[in-house]
Amino acid sequence: MPTADALEQRIAELRAQVRRAAGSGERTAARRLRAELRAAETEWDAAVLGPPRPPAPARQSAAAVPVREHVHRALTLLSVPAAPKLALAVHDAFFSGELVAARLTSLRRDEERSFRAAPYARPYYICAAMTTDLLAPARGLLAVSTWSLPQRMVGPLSPRVDLLTGAIRLARYMTDHGCTSAGQRVLWQLAVSIPGATDGKTIDPDVVLAAAERELEVHREDDTQQRADAAERAVRQLADPAAQLFGVRLAVADRRGERGLR
Repeated sequence: MPTADALEQRIAELRAQVRRAAGSGERTAARRLRAELRAAETEWDAAVLGPPRPPAPARQSAAAVPVREHVHRALTLLSVPAAPKLALAVHDAFFSGELVAARLTSLRRDEERSFRAAPYARPYYICAAMTTDLLAPARGLLAVSTWSLPQRMVGPLSPRVDLLTGAIRLARYMTDHGCTSAGQRVLWQLAVSIPGATDGKTIDPDVVLAAAERELEVHREDDTQQRADAAERAVRQLADPAAQLFGVRLAVADRRGERGLR
């Protein structure tokens, strides 16, 4: 069996070949290479992590799963802050159980109330994404408290970066677990604005993946730096743990002292 190092090298080569094939419109070759890539990734998992665990039960009773758990699963799949509408669409396309949109209205407020009453009593909270300038709740964007502060920040480039990252996450999930029509519809919504991701008629997760990764390389470095700077400022300026999770309201974070230190 190849070593983990050899497999990592093979995975890197295959990813580059997939991007080149997808970029040049060779979809058949891209699919074949993507299949080889998945096999190599599976071998790497087995080499490093051991044999895979038995799959979990595919479906759960909707009544047994609270709304916060539904949203948590959708956000975890996306791995980026998302509007309730997108979280709802991802949940409906990729997970079981009924999630009613009206139940999302008060979710973040209820989560903050719960945190303030008993901080860290739950393993995670559905919290707010925070703006990098004011450290305020980003309007209409949900995040997960266990994410890092930079991951929960939203700067000028973040909406685009998050869209690309979400598309990549969904495309990878679909190539690994199969495509459903509902999943294709959600992926299409994200991919339609990505140059080269669709031909206007069909949606191919491998093509979306390659196109999104190409554009993400353009924005990633600047966005990462903006988020990191804002996260450091939040740690210095927000002593209240709840403010670091749910943002600052009715006040602007005082940046005058920050400027004076420079």
